Amino acid sequence: MKLHPLPVCLYFVLASVLTGCNKQTNPANTSDTFPSKNLTIICPWGAGGGTDRISRFFAAKLKERIGKNCVVVNRTGGSGGVGHKAGADAKPDGHTIAMITAELSTMHQLGITDINYLSYQPILQINGDPAAILVRKDSPYKTLTEFLAGVKNSPGSLKMSGTASGGTWDLARVGLFQKAGLNKDDIIWVPTKGSAESLQMLLGGHLDAVCCSLPEVALQLNAGEVRGITVMAHQRDDAFPEIPTALEQGVQWTSIGWRGLATQRDVPERIVNILARHLTEIAASTEYRDFMSKQGFAIDIKVGVEFETFLAKQDEQWKAVLEYYVKQ
Repeated sequence: MKLHPLPVCLYFVLASVLTGCNKQTNPANTSDTFPSKNLTIICPWGAGGGTDRISRFFAAKLKERIGKNCVVVNRTGGSGGVGHKAGADAKPDGHTIAMITAELSTMHQLGITDINYLSYQPILQINGDPAAILVRKDSPYKTLTEFLAGVKNSPGSLKMSGTASGGTWDLARVGLFQKAGLNKDDIIWVPTKGSAESLQMLLGGHLDAVCCSLPEVALQLNAGEVRGITVMAHQRDDAFPEIPTALEQGVQWTSIGWRGLATQRDVPERIVNILARHLTEIAASTEYRDFMSKQGFAIDIKVGVEFETFLAKQDEQWKAVLEYYVKQ
């Protein structure tokens, strides 16, 4: 697993946020106190999952810092649309924090919800795990080039999975296929409830490949049961340096499954700065790095404007993929 070093800009942003917060929370500058009640983090995915566990880590650390309780509310359903919309539409007083995930870049383009990244005031990205393609250890495909050639030579015969149709990992491989000059239906995508089920099917000989993140398949990789033929990142993962990127193998494509924290658009700047100070310090802590390492998740921090710029680029990237996906 790769722990991305905190960018230098994070420390400058943190310093400016601290300065801004000290000025704006001075009793001489404002008559109200924040927070004035308990906080809520709305998680759009179910209890016990990775996003829920990260949400609860931040909730616990916020409680320690602000002296108010911070609870996680799981608002599931609608392929992530219910919780994302609840986070965007909450009362903009700063007491409700939205946990947002990579599906935000695709849901509105699939007609699942009418919200997008512009519905929020992004605070910081806290995680990023790239998609990867895995095959069984006895698979004839040892590289991405060989695998794509196999798909091209026998369209509609190989089987692949990793999630539901139209889910994050399905769209990751569709984008890769698009860049490689293949059609999305050149391989049979078998819908599943997630990577765990897909990996069982792969090991049982019912699939030829799986697309998911490396943390999700770390156990099988370390046991030598599967082989990674590519990771859709800008650089190799330090934990699995033998797995080359798609870029290295001639396919100009990356796909990152990310998580982040945001507020509603109309939250006052003073309050956003207070939240940003606490959340950024938590994300920069040794405790967070240790927690993410134990969970098997990569840390990728982007703060404020940098995070919003990333979200805009993600929206454009997935717009092109989904237009291709619908036409096929």
